[in-house]
Amino acid sequence: MHQKQCLVTGGHGFIGQHVVQRLVEQGFHVTVITTQKPQTRLAMNYDVLQLDLESSSSLSVLTKIPFEYVIHLGGYINHQPFFKGGRSVINNHYLSLVNLLEHLNRDRLKRFIQIGSSDEYGGLQAPQQESLREAPISPYATSKVNATHLIQMLAATEGFPGTVLRFFLVYGPGQNAQRFLPQVIQGCLHNRTFPTSLGSQLRDFCYIEDIVDAICCVLKQDHPSGQVYNIASGQPITIRHMIEKIQMLIGQGTPDFGAFPERRGENKALYANIEKAKSQFGWSPKIDLATGLTKTIQYYRDQLSEKV
Repeated sequence: MHQKQCLVTGGHGFIGQHVVQRLVEQGFHVTVITTQKPQTRLAMNYDVLQLDLESSSSLSVLTKIPFEYVIHLGGYINHQPFFKGGRSVINNHYLSLVNLLEHLNRDRLKRFIQIGSSDEYGGLQAPQQESLREAPISPYATSKVNATHLIQMLAATEGFPGTVLRFFLVYGPGQNAQRFLPQVIQGCLHNRTFPTSLGSQLRDFCYIEDIVDAICCVLKQDHPSGQVYNIASGQPITIRHMIEKIQMLIGQGTPDFGAFPERRGENKALYANIEKAKSQFGWSPKIDLATGLTKTIQYYRDQLSEKV
């Protein structure tokens, strides 16, 4: 029986590990690109290529493998201004994509999924929808917009089978401990007083399993190339309310609202219209916020228990 060949860049990151796990379970032959040797692996039945996508000289191996599917999750989130490290952010998200596309064996390629970001919308009015002209306000967001436009151009001019999934805020078990929700959860689990902003920003949180479902929907269904889809819950919540929900579920912890200033130029309302994804490939989120938070909190409780 033929195994579908799938390449996942960033396959050892938060989202990537969940995607790889699902694909292996569904019978894909998965190859992961990572820059560092993994300390742990969620699923053992996949291949690993230790490559730096920013260095084109190391990527010739990719020309020899006819992948049918590619999911480009590589790169790190960084909101540094341009003159304080922005060039490296652009290289990480845009140059790496260019290098990957140049070296990719396209003989059997059926779908290339580029992961975009809600940051591409910048300060545009919510709910943001895909037809809006992007308005990036950071090197990170600019590089994501450039990547989106590159995929759209290739689809329009060369028939490249690319799709952009524009994620809003993703959360769930296994997220980096330095990200917003894990920090809040750990602050409450340790019954600490921890600093936060006033928390008036409206945001859109989507549970990791719903994110993986969206990726799998795109892999399995035919749809026009060059399309952009918002992937989110579609349900706005203030940061303050989110923190208070976590505090209530855990039953302890003291957020110090207003201890952190809000980020300059930050969009006060960033939440998605997800009707396009619903109508064009039948995806919609299934995990409500209370369920997702409960599962996520339990993961970090278990992590604490293992350390004792």
